[in-house]
Order: sequence, then C-alpha cells, then structure tokens
Amino acid sequence: MKRFFILFIATSTAAPLLVGQSAAQEAQHDKAFLLNYCQQTYDDLENAVAGLSEEQLKFKSAPDRWSISQCLEHIILTEKMLLGFNQETLSQAPNPERRNEVKLTDEDIINGITDRSFKAQASKELTPAEAGKYTDAAVALAELRSQRTVLIDYINSLSEEDMRNRVTDSPFGPVDGYHSLLYIPGHTARHTLQIAEVKADAHFPKDE
Repeated sequence: MKRFFILFIATSTAAPLLVGQSAAQEAQHDKAFLLNYCQQTYDDLENAVAGLSEEQLKFKSAPDRWSISQCLEHIILTEKMLLGFNQETLSQAPNPERRNEVKLTDEDIINGITDRSFKAQASKELTPAEAGKYTDAAVALAELRSQRTVLIDYINSLSEEDMRNRVTDSPFGPVDGYHSLLYIPGHTARHTLQIAEVKADAHFPKDE
C-alpha cells in the first residue's frame, strides 16, 4: 500500500512542493482546520456538479480530456485508496523523533496538490472508465458523502499528536500523518478546479 501511495503521489502531483520561509512547525493547522477542509471541499464539489444533466456530465472538451463524470469517478476511487493508506500508516508505531525532518508546511501540501498549472497522469488503478461511470451527479455525491463520513469519523478518532507523530517519506521529502490526511480533501479540490475548467469550455452543453 505504501509503495502504491508513493507512486500515486509522484504521478498525480507534478508540481514541486516549495517549502516556505518559516519552519513547518510554525505553519501547522489544527484538527478543526482539517475537518473544515474536508467539509469545504465536499461542499465546493457539490456546488460544482449538483443538477448537471447526463449530457453535461459526459461532455469532454477533447478526446484526451476527462469528462466531469470521469473526474467524479477518479475522486471517489482515489479517496477510498488514500483513506486505506492513512489507516494503515497511522496504525503503525509513532516516530516523533523524525518530526524535525518535516520541512513542508500544511499550506505547501494544499498549494502543491491544487496547482492546476502542473498536469499529471493518473495511475492505471485510479483511471476512470472511458465512458464515465456516473450519469447522475447525485449518485456520485452520495457515494462520496458516505466515504467522507468515514473519513471524518476517522479523523475525529485521532489526536493531533497521533497525526503529527507518524512521519513517512514521500517524493518531496518527509511528511507527517496530518499531511497525508490533508492530501485527501486537497485532491478533491484539485479536481473540482478541473471540473470548473470543463464547465468553462465554450462548447459545454447549456442548461435546458
């Protein structure tokens, strides 16, 4: 699972994560921020896709671009995988002695994953069906909402120390458990921006 996660991160976040001037510990958010970000990113996605027709969900701006249906499928597939990774990682023994190795801030993680100027290729396991699974946005949102409930319950079961004291290696350097959990809603935010790009296309079907 860890190897798969690192491969996913490497292929889905091409943007370099730049460390800010302050130390990572000086830019840490708390658990309330993480929980709010989970809710905010779900709400933003819901606002972006609620009420879209099947034609709108299936629209592609180009043959090699994803439809909104495919974006939704990818978000849901990825969230399930990332939660499993985090549950596995955070069940391991804490290693607080590595905390001073973490140089990335929480905002570095958010800004890196949501930077749409850097494109990426999803791994095969997380690539949606060519036709797009969803013809009704409400169905996709219900699935994601169910997964988000599990995620939020899991976060609530952890203390901030539980999260910060589990440090793992990523292609961009050591990250803590909070960073790994933050990546989940950040990934949703990234693809909500992608959905906005699809909707902004001049040929996107108009509302009836």
